[in-house]
Amino acid sequence: MSKNIYIVGAGAIGKALAVFLKLNNKNVTLIRGSKDNEACYTEKIYITLPDNTELEANIEINTLSNVKKLDGIIVLTNKSFGNQDLSNLLKEKVNGSPLVILQNGLGVEQPFIDNGFSEVYRCVLFATSQVISKSKLRFKPVSVSPIGVIKGSHDTLNSVVDQLSNVYFLFKYEQNIQTLIWKKAIANSVFNSICPLLEVDNGIFHRNERVMSIAKRIIQECISISKEIGITLNTNEVEDSLLFISKSSDGQLISTLQDINNKRETEIETLNFEIVRIATKLGKQNLVKETKLLGELVKLKSDLSRKI
Repeated sequence: MSKNIYIVGAGAIGKALAVFLKLNNKNVTLIRGSKDNEACYTEKIYITLPDNTELEANIEINTLSNVKKLDGIIVLTNKSFGNQDLSNLLKEKVNGSPLVILQNGLGVEQPFIDNGFSEVYRCVLFATSQVISKSKLRFKPVSVSPIGVIKGSHDTLNSVVDQLSNVYFLFKYEQNIQTLIWKKAIANSVFNSICPLLEVDNGIFHRNERVMSIAKRIIQECISISKEIGITLNTNEVEDSLLFISKSSDGQLISTLQDINNKRETEIETLNFEIVRIATKLGKQNLVKETKLLGELVKLKSDLSRKI
């Protein structure tokens, strides 16, 4: 496997990972997912860690139109609503290179499966990153982020984990990735709906019992749907996981709130709305009424913010 690492998506997570890998002596290129036909350039990116340690690295930033072949590990940190178009753009450039998806939500890998990608891996992200200014970020790890096989080989996955993992942003091999994808998607459906609507940071759930009571109702709705498709989750474990993330990322703003504040489209389609879509397909849409309502309110808030 080539030692090159391409990170598609120059947002908060993509930039942070690029800096950590560059400081780990990796040959890393950051590719802007939303821009094309622009010249390659170098940007100095600064990262502040929870203990106020400051890191910096010069990162090469390019666009897909300038790259004929992506020979190495391809990491997707772009917004998941762009996956269909991105899968079409990447199809002729990948040549069997492993694709690692660092995105939240359900079904985000499907466009790449449908387009015939041979090596697809999913990461359940346990880290938060927040843009402070154009080249400055605040990064906070929550736990080790697991990566599992969607389509591909376990040997390749082990190599991918070895190449991506670093002292600041840890990854690990995960056998049962689908259960973790659902567990995290449910937590994200809570964070990415309630926090933007209340305009508060991630720590609200461990600080406020009334807000946590709403979270518990959403968790219960979503678990009822996961059970219908054969993924059994323990309610207490999901609630504990949400509280752990809330405490670990206290003060950080969830990505959807950052997107709304910056007048960008959100990923609510692959969270609340994807769970509602699955429920509707099963004829169980009445089980996810609050999950649907919160998703609709976030979508409305996002749409209104971009019209101002």
